[in-house]
Amino acid sequence: MKAFHWILLYCAAPLLSDVQGTYHLMAGDPELMAAQSYAQTRNNGRPPLRTLNPAKTDSQCRSRSLDLVFIIDSSRSVRRGEFEKVKIFLANIVDTLEVGSDSTRVAVVNYASTVKTEFLLKDYFSKLDLKKAISRIEPLATGTMTGLAIKTAANEAFTEQSGARPRSRNISKVAIIVTDGRPQDQVEEVSAAARGKGIEIYAVGVDRADMRSLQLMASTPLEDHVFYVETYGVIEKLTSKFRETLCGVDPCSMGHDCEHICVNSNASYYCKCRKGYILNPDKKTCSLKQVKVEVVEDPCKCEARLAFQKQTQAAIQQLAAKIERLENTVGRA
Repeated sequence: MKAFHWILLYCAAPLLSDVQGTYHLMAGDPELMAAQSYAQTRNNGRPPLRTLNPAKTDSQCRSRSLDLVFIIDSSRSVRRGEFEKVKIFLANIVDTLEVGSDSTRVAVVNYASTVKTEFLLKDYFSKLDLKKAISRIEPLATGTMTGLAIKTAANEAFTEQSGARPRSRNISKVAIIVTDGRPQDQVEEVSAAARGKGIEIYAVGVDRADMRSLQLMASTPLEDHVFYVETYGVIEKLTSKFRETLCGVDPCSMGHDCEHICVNSNASYYCKCRKGYILNPDKKTCSLKQVKVEVVEDPCKCEARLAFQKQTQAAIQQLAAKIERLENTVGRA
């Protein structure tokens, strides 16, 4: 009977590699663990079925405006084929967002034993450019300094100098961490410091990821901010989860008082004017920009005018003198 069970598991294992595993393994179930281990080995050993195509655009929803930073693990444990799947996952999330300078801005922090900011929030404002930049990211290969990566993102990637909007704009700051290992440094304090700066952290664990570390990094409630998948082969399936999380109602589509342009700002909106116009004090209507015209006199014209005036004055004086002589002559007669 046991031999039959193992034959059944061996035959079913190839199918398990393509099944999403967003649950935790049950302790004391060696047959299930053996099947999953076989499926993972089979999946890791084969080349990726898909590569990132920046020009491909999936369906999208109207997302709330975000300053979004991906923090991705590219340590030695992440094979090249698996890293390609992570990049496809990032590109798929970008496709669900309303990307632009006045909507969602995206940055990527890549880490292993060192940390590399691949691009900043201020660098790309179109989906195509973002996905091209993501497709060019290369793995760093060694170490898993997750804490250092979080600290770098909080202190550098989320700054106004790097393209983050000021607090007064009320734009949500979101970090999505993707890792398959146990951090080699401390994550609890740096994650708490990042959350203290208003950064909402989502932690995505893959395969060998340490669940306790994911929970220490993530924002609360943990059930909404911690995700787990068994292999990189199914990480793309989490796109729908983030789609539900990051998408929201567009206040501009619900009706607004802007004369020209309505800009979505999370639960609210603000108005902008088209080029050549300025926003009036009511923050809704627009007026044409007043162009200050400075008249520069032509010096040649000034000289000509002065000459004409002198000639006119001389003629008037001559005429007045003639009239005076004529009056004198008439008086003597």
